[in-house]
Amino acid sequence: MATAACSMDLSREASCRDGAAASQLKLISLFVIFITSAIGMSAPVLLARIFRGKPLYDRALVLIKCFAAGVILSTSLVHVLPDAYAALADCHVASRHPWKDFPFSGLVTLIGAILALFVDLVASSHVGHAEYAPIGAGEKELRGVDEEGGSERGEELVRLKQRLVSQVLEIGIIFHSVIIGVTMGMSQNVCTIRPLVAALAFHQIFEGMGLGGCVAQAGFSYGTVAYMCFMFSVTTPLGIILGMILFSLTGYDDSNPNALIMEGLLGSISSGILIYMALVDLIAADFFHNKLMNSDPRLKKASFVALTMGSASMSILALWA
Repeated sequence: MATAACSMDLSREASCRDGAAASQLKLISLFVIFITSAIGMSAPVLLARIFRGKPLYDRALVLIKCFAAGVILSTSLVHVLPDAYAALADCHVASRHPWKDFPFSGLVTLIGAILALFVDLVASSHVGHAEYAPIGAGEKELRGVDEEGGSERGEELVRLKQRLVSQVLEIGIIFHSVIIGVTMGMSQNVCTIRPLVAALAFHQIFEGMGLGGCVAQAGFSYGTVAYMCFMFSVTTPLGIILGMILFSLTGYDDSNPNALIMEGLLGSISSGILIYMALVDLIAADFFHNKLMNSDPRLKKASFVALTMGSASMSILALWA
């Protein structure tokens, strides 16, 4: 029955296969996705820098970050994980050993979450060591440290943690972006690619806003922000180019079993990383450990609304991409 289902899928796709038209759509998508990715990520960063020092700056930054957390959580649970599961559950893959014997998408997602936890623990231990290092400096030195200096050091340690979160988050998003690009680049199905071009444009805007919101709070230098924005913007277009090259060299399209296995495994580990980062380092950190939010009930309610809006906006895009 699985063979018959695969045959029906292949016959359905055959009517939509047009290599020349698919290549034209992919070339258009390179520029569209690059521009929308750059706009999505740079917008929160630019807004944060413009309004820095203004009365509502800190509250606005919290709201942006909560919206970003909703986008990242929805990306992992509504986009990345279902796509990874579908790739490994495809009839071309699920009929083979060992893929039909075990839910590998869930296992690799678990590995991704544990890996993100391990990186977080290692980095936090280094930050904690730096924080407590002055304790052994001697009583006289401790007396010379005033409250303002201690406060500044604490803020710097928090900023270091935020920078680490932003960098690990970008790694997880880059995995996801590469998978999207390679899959689209290998596809010859015009019926699939045509709606994807528009849908991915909005997808990259929201995902870029999610990453940009975290980067804005981390306080990176201009050079680092520009580099991170560039890397996010070019990842999906480069993935499309890589997918086109792979198809021309191997003849593998997005329905090839080996391509589906790679897509499923990379998507699963990316999903695990993003789920951990969204729930632990973004949502839990702000809603339970943010002094400004805990001291302002109205801000906490507004942050919850922002989180819900971010989740909903990204979830709706799953109708098309």
